[in-house]
Amino acid sequence: MNRFRYGEYDDGPDPLAPPYDVRAAVDEMGRDIMGGADPMRALRDLLRRGTQDVRGLDDMLRDVRRRREQVRSRGRLDGTLEEARALLDRALGQERAELFPDPSDDARLREAELDSLPQDTSAAVRRLSDYRWRSQAARQSFDELRDLLRREVLDTRFQGMKDALADSGPEDMQRVREMVDALNDMLEADDRGEHTQADFDRFMDSYGDMFPEEPTPRNLEELVDSLARRAAAAQRMMASLTPEQRAELQGLMEDAEAQSGMSQALERLSGALRARRPDLDWSGGERMEGEEGLGMGDATTAVQELADLAELDTALNQGYAGAGLDDVDEEAVRRALGRRAVDDLDRLRAVERELREQGYVEGSRNRLRLTPKAVRRLGETALREVFADSDASRPGGHADDAAGHSGEATGATRPWEFGDDEPLDVVRTLRNAIARGGSRPGGAVRMHPDDFEVAETERRDAAAVCLLVDLSYSMALRDLWGGAKQTAMALHSLVTTRFPQDAVQVIGFSDYARELPPNGLAELSWEPVQGTNLQHALLLAGRHLDRHSDFEPIVLVVTDGEPTAHLQRDGSAAFAWPPSSETTAATLAEVDRMTRRGASLNVFLLADDPRLERFVDEVARRNGGRVVRPDADRLGGYVVRDFLSRRRRAG
Repeated sequence: MNRFRYGEYDDGPDPLAPPYDVRAAVDEMGRDIMGGADPMRALRDLLRRGTQDVRGLDDMLRDVRRRREQVRSRGRLDGTLEEARALLDRALGQERAELFPDPSDDARLREAELDSLPQDTSAAVRRLSDYRWRSQAARQSFDELRDLLRREVLDTRFQGMKDALADSGPEDMQRVREMVDALNDMLEADDRGEHTQADFDRFMDSYGDMFPEEPTPRNLEELVDSLARRAAAAQRMMASLTPEQRAELQGLMEDAEAQSGMSQALERLSGALRARRPDLDWSGGERMEGEEGLGMGDATTAVQELADLAELDTALNQGYAGAGLDDVDEEAVRRALGRRAVDDLDRLRAVERELREQGYVEGSRNRLRLTPKAVRRLGETALREVFADSDASRPGGHADDAAGHSGEATGATRPWEFGDDEPLDVVRTLRNAIARGGSRPGGAVRMHPDDFEVAETERRDAAAVCLLVDLSYSMALRDLWGGAKQTAMALHSLVTTRFPQDAVQVIGFSDYARELPPNGLAELSWEPVQGTNLQHALLLAGRHLDRHSDFEPIVLVVTDGEPTAHLQRDGSAAFAWPPSSETTAATLAEVDRMTRRGASLNVFLLADDPRLERFVDEVARRNGGRVVRPDADRLGGYVVRDFLSRRRRAG
């Protein structure tokens, strides 16, 4: 007998977890796309803004820039030089205090030697390297100075070394020398192609405590990257000092390296790191502020952090060609902004990933396209927003979620066929299943597709719907384009989902007119050309009506300008401003043809122009249609209500 045990799943992501809901992200992108943005820019702007529950890249970028200002305000870069001068002055004062009571010539000679010391701190320290101190306190101060310099020099190369070598003895310095020699040997072996991961593991077993940074390097490449970044930061820290400060501190560093016996080893290491990472900035300076002087190690850490923040700023800004979220270093985000920012970055990546995996976008990063699924979603959203903006208090002005293609039930039923959307007759369906022997013990019924029956309904008349949308440059200048685009998508979604038997066509017109495919509506943009060729648009609409001559014709026109172009006999567009009499006559001729077809034109006028108003009034007089002067911000509501009103009369 098989036995099974069940417990909490802990082997990775939950395979039964629902997919990340990106519909709200699609809607957010849709608002930008309605305003004229292409899908790539809309996605980039979405990631910059973030969503309701996820901070965007711009929020992280502001945090990074605040962090940079905080780092800059830590203090000055010459803290070690200042501390070295103070220790030297203390040692000299203690020695003079010891010599002053002594009347001997030796004491006077020593005082003269101290008086002749150079003003340069590094030169004075070198002169005093062989000096035999009378004062024990002075010797201790001078030894403290040298110990400080040794630890600071090593801390500029190996972060944390200053604290690790506090109160250290000769054996500790010997171990540091051995570590540097072993590191150089490992780098040279790697140059010869002889290095292995086992060699690195042995090195870290011996000296890993000298590299306390997080995360711990896992291989030689990561260790080189960490050390090279710090070495470059040390160079930039030195470059940020004044020439006088730089020369003085450089002298102190060289003396400290010589005293530690590691001058050549450290020089070899510097050369190897620079050769491996020439791409780093080894010469630029940094501006630091604040009152407190920073030690060389702390100053190097600050400069290194500023460099990391500058790289993170560039990655988060996404202002270069081919930029993407993969360019953002998650570990750099964690160091700079904390765990929460990493979680937000992961969620932004999930949004971008799920948009593709759930089938809303496709194509490369630089040529992103919306899928039909996304276009349908944007149309549904546009329709919802149009209804939300409609006047709910107006009779019949509410949204009706019921399908609009079925009439009253006739009382008859018929077998269900694929594609049927008439209401299901539940009683007859269950009776068919039971009669076929689909009943099971306990009252269960097993259904089969052949069991289903639907209730027949009266067939409503179908409509041939034409929406003519002005694409001319003036629509963009007047900030009308977003509303017109939303109107087109909302009407198309309404007709295709609630009146699927209707034939809908959206036509855009500027100097020429063209049919706009459903999948192209979302990415449609205004056209920077001269001409408003309503005549060509009416010609195309007439062909659509002729192909569906037994359908109820519904023609809606959205425009902000009078016709300024028409088609000539050779098919080219003739443009004239002010409009020519030929353009007006050709356009009105197409209006008359629409009238003879029995198609009334309802014109939605988006501009206050006396000549335009005279023209559309003439259209209404000749055709019998209406002229509507809607609020541009609520254009969609006017158009959809007008369509529904005419559709109800037609049904």
